Amino acid sequence: MLNKLFVVYFAVLVALTGHQAFPQKSAASDNNDEAIKQARQIISAIVSDQKIPGLTIAVAADGKIVWSEGFGFADIENAVRATPKTRFRVGSISKLFTAAAVVRLSELGQLDLDAPVQRYVPTFPQKQFDITSRQLVGHLGGIRHYRRDDYINQKRYETVSDSVRNFQYDPLLHQPGSKYAYSTFGYVLLSAVIEGAAKQDYRDYMQTQVFKPMGMNDTAADDNRKLIENRSRFYSKNDEGTISNEIYMDTSDRLAAGGFLSTADDLVRFGMSHLSDGFFNPKSRTAIFASQKTSDGKETVVGIGWRIGIDSKGRTIYHHGGDTIGGRAFLIVYPNAKVVIAITSNLSFAKFAEKEAEKIAALFIG
Repeated sequence: MLNKLFVVYFAVLVALTGHQAFPQKSAASDNNDEAIKQARQIISAIVSDQKIPGLTIAVAADGKIVWSEGFGFADIENAVRATPKTRFRVGSISKLFTAAAVVRLSELGQLDLDAPVQRYVPTFPQKQFDITSRQLVGHLGGIRHYRRDDYINQKRYETVSDSVRNFQYDPLLHQPGSKYAYSTFGYVLLSAVIEGAAKQDYRDYMQTQVFKPMGMNDTAADDNRKLIENRSRFYSKNDEGTISNEIYMDTSDRLAAGGFLSTADDLVRFGMSHLSDGFFNPKSRTAIFASQKTSDGKETVVGIGWRIGIDSKGRTIYHHGGDTIGGRAFLIVYPNAKVVIAITSNLSFAKFAEKEAEKIAALFIG
């Protein structure tokens, strides 16, 4: 009975108040009114059809945010609206943040991407074969992904080293470089590499050397113990479509791979930083979006973190999604059109990715 009342309350509240828009002020925005109008209809349909409690989208074109808007609720129980300032769990998009730190350290000469990881993490056990940071960042390192009992974590991990101990003695899946195998724990190991190369705490390095220079002021580690302004509540949906609070989840075991909070605005700022000189040099930007290859020469269509593809119109895209308990996010970059789109939400396994992002992009590319 309570669940039914809750769903009715949510539906009535949405019907009465609708969604709230917070478009960015910019000269470019005035030229995108029709695109924004149509894009708003697409997003409204996604939110309604999937019963997504809260969602935010941001679109950047030619280096400026031209549309940023919140839909639904960051906190249903307290009727707190989702806005461009709402911080959502972005899941595996966190891997792109870590990849950016790896590239930055490489540019500064503090990290050799092709050196064995033990140079920077001497406590990591020697394996049958050497593993390099370049392999890890491209999911070629042979480090395992989640097992069934790994995905939902409710234990607090205070340090990166504590997280690495979860898998450091496990055998490799295969010889590094020989096969592509998506691995969250490979990125956890990369966070230890970053600490060793930078001689700085991973969280601190990300804040001072990645997020702050990129203007990502609303991106931070998802720490359950801290009071974090504008953090969304987290929700799930059952087979009948009933929305409920998601189970407790502590992402400290996978911070570098899936443990950050961010906003759609910050994600497009991150994407924009990859399209022009500034944070990265031209050589690095080329390397980031060049497909890595297995040892037998097969392209993986993954560069340094980013996935590389083409959309239905044959346009080059760089992208990554994130699924986590209580959150779904997606980031896509159209490098030739200089359009970047980010969508964030507070529903586990909400369904939006390349197809939905392409519909939005088409409106702004023209």
